[in-house]
Amino acid sequence: MANKATSSSSVPLVEEDEEELVYGSESGWVEARTNCDHLATALSSDLTHIPTPDTHCTRCHHSNENWLCLCCLDVLCSRFINKHMLEHYQETTTHCVALSYSDLSVWCFSCDAYLDAQVILPLRPVYETAYLLKFGEAPPVRPVEYVLQV
Repeated sequence: MANKATSSSSVPLVEEDEEELVYGSESGWVEARTNCDHLATALSSDLTHIPTPDTHCTRCHHSNENWLCLCCLDVLCSRFINKHMLEHYQETTTHCVALSYSDLSVWCFSCDAYLDAQVILPLRPVYETAYLLKFGEAPPVRPVEYVLQV
């Protein structure tokens, strides 16, 4: 193990070759899943009529970091605000798929993973509608070879 350098305040500094030991120093890339067994029971039958991305959390009325439950279409804040979407999942367990209004990512709480909403066909309508509501234009079209059936 390499020697640690110290600063003038005697706080140990991490050598370059030890960087992989620092929590969170790895790449931030997350591979989204292209399938999810929960979609058959966790999605609303109408994912084209959704609340707008500026909708506040229905429990605390916070305006940022809100998620849309794709089962009941309730808008709740993230685990970084007051954890109302997480609590909603924990209370219901069947309401496990949600879309982030911050970055339009889709998360399955039961899988503990992001889902590729542009590739998974049942998620495309809500992704496209949220994109249109957020940016005022349709999302870019992905080549057909990247689109998968669930």
